[in-house]
Amino acid sequence: PSLPALTLSARVTYSEDGYSKISSPLQGPVLDVRVKLGQAVKAGEVLMVIDAADIARAYAAYVEEISELGLAERNYELIKDLYDAQAMSLKDLEHAENDLNRERAEFKQAKERLLSLRVPAAELSKPLAQQQITSRFELRSPLTGTVVERNVTPGQIVGTASDQPLFTVANLDRLQVVADVYEHDLSGIRVGALAAMTVEAYPAIEFPAKIAVIGDVVDPATRTIKIRATVSNQDRRLKPEMFARLTIAGHTMRPKIVIPKQALVERSGRQWIVVELAPGRYEERAVTIDSVTENQVTIREGVTTGECIVLSPSSMNHLAAGDTSAGGA
Repeated sequence: PSLPALTLSARVTYSEDGYSKISSPLQGPVLDVRVKLGQAVKAGEVLMVIDAADIARAYAAYVEEISELGLAERNYELIKDLYDAQAMSLKDLEHAENDLNRERAEFKQAKERLLSLRVPAAELSKPLAQQQITSRFELRSPLTGTVVERNVTPGQIVGTASDQPLFTVANLDRLQVVADVYEHDLSGIRVGALAAMTVEAYPAIEFPAKIAVIGDVVDPATRTIKIRATVSNQDRRLKPEMFARLTIAGHTMRPKIVIPKQALVERSGRQWIVVELAPGRYEERAVTIDSVTENQVTIREGVTTGECIVLSPSSMNHLAAGDTSAGGA
């Protein structure tokens, strides 16, 4: 049997993996803002350009380390040749080797600092004379979508300390609708179930939605669980933060079976019943319990309506299992 349709108050939001709040990983004045509010952008597109002094300083240190490392390598080779010719002591060779290892470590650190400042590794792989690295840092969009928030202007000093994102980019083609479900209604909802959504702006239109996520946490104050459904928004009629109503049609979950408590046997941490398959033929079967009262047990899985169960191991009286809608067994 199907339960009655369930209608929930809901709210339209961005899809969890379909929007991004973007801040600057570097500090400096904004040279250029490339996008406007409401503009469509592609993943990798430049949103703004920053003059990041940290890059200039780190690159200067990196170039200096290249020079120092080259000097240490040449010095080591020279002393090693002299040592092989017995013109230098082992102590001098070990000292030159220590200097070389230290310069290698400092060079690696300088390169990793540049990479942490988002300088492309491919640029650092080029010969030094061909590298084109400046203090200009291009902040790019991580996803394809629409600029739905912009909090930056040219000349503004940005940095990592600000809590406010400079841009929010969202995919508006697919949104989510979030609703709170009471515990007693949760059993009628399944991931993948279809639902219909309406909003006040278009009361006569039903937007098809699909249950995507059922929360794992109960809100202790409201005793509700959050559910999320996806909804297509190709025509852009839906707007995030709209109030909505989500109607979940009667589901086709398996009926709950109620049996007398005495028919249940617990063994090895699991619950079992005995089902009579045919006169004189019995089968022991593990079941999943939904709830237990003083005299009755509600079975979620393991037995279906109409099957005969043994009331107790000592007697072979049996009972046709019944679902809750029929009054139970």
